[in-house]
Amino acid sequence: MKKQTAGRNALGEFAPKFAELNDDVLFGEVWSREDKLSLRERSIITITILMTRGIFDNSLKYHITNAKNNGITAEEMAEILTHAAFYAGWPNAWAAFTLAKEVYSDDGKV
Repeated sequence: MKKQTAGRNALGEFAPKFAELNDDVLFGEVWSREDKLSLRERSIITITILMTRGIFDNSLKYHITNAKNNGITAEEMAEILTHAAFYAGWPNAWAAFTLAKEVYSDDGKV
């Protein structure tokens, strides 16, 4: 996994400690523990949690893109979101599907 700098880029001057924790701890240490969970599994978990929490901003879109880059196909993403819809709520699924369709349409398959 490449070194994360999004926190420092977005918040480095305003909230340097938060940016450091985001980049170095969350993405640097936690996401890199692939011997515990694969990047693919972490992507599925993260998307499901964000969907359940009703977070449909650029963070969910980022994580759907990340999931795609971690090998999750459009068909698998549709199945993940369909399954989660029964637990996270139908409107949340619609919102997540909108973002997922946008991410996966970039490759011309959706």
